[in-house]
Amino acid sequence: MVGIPDAEPRRVDLGEATRQLQLAMHDARVAFDCISLGELDRAHTYAITARAAVDAAENLLRAALEGEGGQSREL
Repeated sequence: MVGIPDAEPRRVDLGEATRQLQLAMHDARVAFDCISLGELDRAHTYAITARAAVDAAENLLRAALEGEGGQSREL
């Protein structure tokens, strides 16, 4: 099966990038609180999920920048 590319470029939902950054802030705060409570395993889990949310937001922003200028920019 051969895919046919769309005629128009897809728009990136920057609202989703915002939501991912909000999730990252929340998870980072929870990780901080877990550290102060001595719950290091739980803090580690939340630090990982915070990082994943930041990475997702970065990917969305990178796609938006590429869509604007047609070339990749280093963030």
